[in-house]
Amino acid sequence: MAGSLLPVGKAVLRSRQPSNCYIFNANLQHPKSIPDLLPSKKRAKQNNTLKKSVLLSPLVCQYRLKPVSALDSDIPRPIDQRSEDLKSSESFKQWDSLTAKFAGAANIPFLILQLPQIILNARNLLAGNQAALYAVPWLGMFTGLLGNLSLLSYFIKKRETEVVVVQTLGVVTIYIVISQLAMAGSMPLPHYAVTSVVIACGLVVNFMNYFYLLNPVIWRYWEDFITIAGLSALPQVMWSTFIPYVPNTILPGAVAFVLAILAVIMSRTGKLPEKGIKFVGSLSGWTATLLFMWMPVSQMWTNLLNPDNIKGLSALSMLLAMVGNGLMIPRALFTRDLMWFTGSTWACICYGWGNLVCLYCCKVISREFFLASTVGFVAWLVFSFWRDTQVYGYNSPLKSLMELVFGS
Repeated sequence: MAGSLLPVGKAVLRSRQPSNCYIFNANLQHPKSIPDLLPSKKRAKQNNTLKKSVLLSPLVCQYRLKPVSALDSDIPRPIDQRSEDLKSSESFKQWDSLTAKFAGAANIPFLILQLPQIILNARNLLAGNQAALYAVPWLGMFTGLLGNLSLLSYFIKKRETEVVVVQTLGVVTIYIVISQLAMAGSMPLPHYAVTSVVIACGLVVNFMNYFYLLNPVIWRYWEDFITIAGLSALPQVMWSTFIPYVPNTILPGAVAFVLAILAVIMSRTGKLPEKGIKFVGSLSGWTATLLFMWMPVSQMWTNLLNPDNIKGLSALSMLLAMVGNGLMIPRALFTRDLMWFTGSTWACICYGWGNLVCLYCCKVISREFFLASTVGFVAWLVFSFWRDTQVYGYNSPLKSLMELVFGS
């Protein structure tokens, strides 16, 4: 109704993010009168006073930036907490841009990472040589697939677009290999069917969240699912790798499943302290990294048990895995993301270089190929730490490593 003001009820202001912001109630009343506009100079002075009073009042969030933990996408990256002088330096900006380009360039080797293995598997299937596909353990591939899917959720929340593409390519290409293993009879069909459903749902949920099309409640349920699935799968996969040297049982996975459900329920109902809630929130990211890290262990164990089947491995795939993960190491180090750095470095050493060692020992690859790969990998690590040390102005690369592990 024009010319009058209606009474307004109580307004409750709440902070979206946990912090030491205050929650308060304010009674909004009719103004007794609307004063005339002040002259421009007085209004400017009054506005400056108002801004100072608002900024210094307890209503303003005094949230302090902390290092990024798993699935905490709303918290800025550690590089955002650096001093303005450092962030404005030309070398810092250049290295920031270059590491992002390195991570983006990793899409190239990862795009064709599984292609040699896929082509080799296809040839063996067409030739009726299904036994050759048993050189690729389905448990190891499944572990890598589940790890990539969980890491996809982690990097989608961090909005690291280049790595999101890398993880998506990893999920799709590994799923193709798993499909070939199922066709050869290496992977049981019931396991393959369940895996297919989970992968399809996971890709849809992740990309709906990336484009802000997903209800936050559904995303929370998805986070709980990958936490429970990852914690249940990790001990079971680790145990199953060593069958028949250990009893064939689902006990490790069953125990972990129960503990994971209890942890998630207690976290969601507020029965845990703040540190416990943060720990449960980080479990899915670290579990995904450990699953990803177990993939090469499973592969090397298979190589040890069946050295004759090593010829079923593609040396080019191993080299591409080392190159792709190596390209992401500088970015992980620059952003001080310990989880990312651990997974990428482990994959380089164990999955890429480690399998090249097996191929070299079995005389599948030449000495020149092996030595060139080894020297290139070591040189890349030295360059990454040397450049990072220069950009941050440290005297030793150990300082960068200490910050990575323990935080700044």
